[in-house]
Amino acid sequence: MPPATPELISPRSPRVAAARRLAKRNFRGKERLFLAEGPQAVREAAAHRDGDTATLVELFATPEAAERYADIIGEARVAGARVHLASEQVIADVSTTVTPQGLVGVCRFLDTPFERILAARPRLVAVLAHVRDPGNAGTVLRCADAAGAEAVVLTDASVDLYNPKAVRASVGSLFHLPVAVGVPVEQAVAGLRDTGVRVLAADGAGDRDLDDELDKGTMGGPTAWVFGNEAWGLPEETRALTDAVVRVPIHGKAESLNLATAAAVCLYASARAQRAAGGCRSVTGS
Repeated sequence: MPPATPELISPRSPRVAAARRLAKRNFRGKERLFLAEGPQAVREAAAHRDGDTATLVELFATPEAAERYADIIGEARVAGARVHLASEQVIADVSTTVTPQGLVGVCRFLDTPFERILAARPRLVAVLAHVRDPGNAGTVLRCADAAGAEAVVLTDASVDLYNPKAVRASVGSLFHLPVAVGVPVEQAVAGLRDTGVRVLAADGAGDRDLDDELDKGTMGGPTAWVFGNEAWGLPEETRALTDAVVRVPIHGKAESLNLATAAAVCLYASARAQRAAGGCRSVTGS
């Protein structure tokens, strides 16, 4: 196992400069590397592998964080990652957060080819079409993970999966389920439908009500939910591609739901319907 560097890495080190550049999308795409910050994300990255290839390749840690999270440091070493002790200034330079937590990992891209997702015949999928806010994208990915979805698809009109804000908002869920990126929405819908998945558009102006669909028992089969832009929803041409446009009912006086909340409601509705025959695991784990 590679040992931790005995001395603090220099702020002028080429390794620090290379990690710092990953805050920019063009460098991420060129190197096919991204940053994962904080103990939760780094722990998940250290545990993740694509076949025989470890996802975590490098880890910067302050001495205090290395002591506090010794188990994570150990997992990083087992994964074969280079571990560097770093000053708080180095961590601040590499980090994209206002208050870094002392751990910053450099990870390999882990997106999955769309064809591989289709070959697995998923029963629940979230498709992010025209989603531009990285925080929303990461939060929807986290909701999909929690609801038991087998995959997430980001279309070519959506935000970069590896944007640091998206990675943070996923709270480690990025490492839990397959995610395809850059898929044209037409290809995503057609491919899912060809594998027997019912494709639903989530839209506040939908002509079908989610409660009614649940009452009619139409939600138990394989389903993909298409979620649109935070401000203007889904364009008509995208809604026309889907099997139905479904709205989340507003029973109170709220004007609407934000994207992440609506996504959570829709995904959990499908998850509950699909699991109805075998019961539903409590979100509290009890």
